[in-house]
Amino acid sequence: MTKEEFNNKLSAADELSNKEKDDKLSETVEDNYKFGWSSYSEITNGRFAMMGFLAIILIELFSQQSFLKWAGIL
Repeated sequence: MTKEEFNNKLSAADELSNKEKDDKLSETVEDNYKFGWSSYSEITNGRFAMMGFLAIILIELFSQQSFLKWAGIL
């Protein structure tokens, strides 16, 4: 295989890869509530978990003690 053939195959592979990325980016995401296990529920739970984790870190920074001690668990 010559260098030119290799470059042609490489550019064709890049073109296919970019087309697949564009197709995935253009998919619509539904942000409608659905009962039960859904992507909307997972995203919402993840966001609340991130806010809770941030709250614990801020409590530890401002109180200068661990969260468990601050909450009276230890």
